[in-house]
Amino acid sequence: MADRNKKKVVSFGNEGRFGWLNIGTGIFVAILIYMIIYLFAYLTQDHTVSFEVTRGTISGNYRYTALALKNETVIQAAYTGNVTYYARNGAKAGSGLTVCSIDEKGSGEALTYAASLTDDDYRQLRSDAEGFTVNFSDSSFHQVYDFKADVLSYLLQSAQSSTYTPSSGLINLVTAPESGFVVYSVDGMEDLTEENITGDCFNRNQYKSTNLRLNGTVKAGDSLYKLVTGERWSLYFPVSRELGTKLMDRTSVRFRFLKDDTTFQAPFTIMELNGSYYGRISLNNSLIRYVNDRFLEIELLMDSKVGLKVPRSAVTERTFYGIPKEYVTPNPDSDNEISLARESFARDGQSTVTYVTADVYGYQDGVYLVDLSLFDPGDYVLMSGTSKKHKITEGDEVTIQGVYNKNKGFAQFRQVTIVDANENFCIVEPRSPYGLAAHDFIVLDASRVSSDEILHG
Repeated sequence: MADRNKKKVVSFGNEGRFGWLNIGTGIFVAILIYMIIYLFAYLTQDHTVSFEVTRGTISGNYRYTALALKNETVIQAAYTGNVTYYARNGAKAGSGLTVCSIDEKGSGEALTYAASLTDDDYRQLRSDAEGFTVNFSDSSFHQVYDFKADVLSYLLQSAQSSTYTPSSGLINLVTAPESGFVVYSVDGMEDLTEENITGDCFNRNQYKSTNLRLNGTVKAGDSLYKLVTGERWSLYFPVSRELGTKLMDRTSVRFRFLKDDTTFQAPFTIMELNGSYYGRISLNNSLIRYVNDRFLEIELLMDSKVGLKVPRSAVTERTFYGIPKEYVTPNPDSDNEISLARESFARDGQSTVTYVTADVYGYQDGVYLVDLSLFDPGDYVLMSGTSKKHKITEGDEVTIQGVYNKNKGFAQFRQVTIVDANENFCIVEPRSPYGLAAHDFIVLDASRVSSDEILHG
């Protein structure tokens, strides 16, 4: 009896080398392998970056660094010695006003004036100090020295006495030869004329301005200060050939200085100098605001056009065959399709007529634009109901601009008509049956894809 019971015992111990395998484990391993392969394929695929098309304008993108040319005269020292400046930097000096003095003896006698400030003087100094504090930044610490020199000049100018005569006879007062704005910096561009402007003039990396007030002493013949006379001055800035052609007939422009957000309307001209295009804005006021600036950031406030905004990098060109409208039958249910009869020829000269439904990529000047792959050179398009036929030649090729729409997961070429553009964006016409609509997704860089390519990302 005991032997019989022993025979019914089943052992679950060692089931062999692959005893751990079962259906659940197999499914888990299969899923894991699939995920690894999918992840590897995703990481190695070339993903395209999308851009969502929206309605907008490109006003505000016409920003330039303008070169300011004024009527400038550099006054040179007639003596050697210590220099003390009285006139404030950027202040208007009348003809005969003492700008500075040169102490040939080096006694410092010119500094012995006793300043007697009025309430208006104190208010002016307080206002200047508040303005300096508000606009100060660590990146422009050199302005501290300019402000210190301005305050000292203000005190000395307030202390001047028209009856003062130096006892030593070696302190020479330097007066303004004519009325103008006093500037205590030179940059070598004072004699630059419009005819000599080149692209190198706008290279800020090579630009250098020298602050004359930091020297303390001068030699005869050294630059002492600069006098800017008159109120007429001009701004110059390089523009693209495209924008230069667009603005050629414009005689005035609205613009603003980014420095203080001040807006002006002024005469405007496009000039072609040495093979390049430049904009010129002519001004006859407000020089006192910018008399110390050689370069000014400006923004042209153009008449903005509203449309669909797309990056310039998304715009490309593609060539199609143009089929005259008389030879096609439009699809009444879709603006993007036409039907036509194509006659092609075999090598033995035998002709075959095929009826084709073609996608339309554009319509202009009475022709429908279809893909080049639909025809071979020498094929004909037949006019329905007549014996007329049109031979397809290179003369039927039409090149248009467009972008690649990726709404359907592949690069679908869509025609665009540009109505305005700058260096970064274009405004294109909406409401085109062959173009774009707001909130379409397009390929940001058209050079990275080809037509009808399956897109990832």
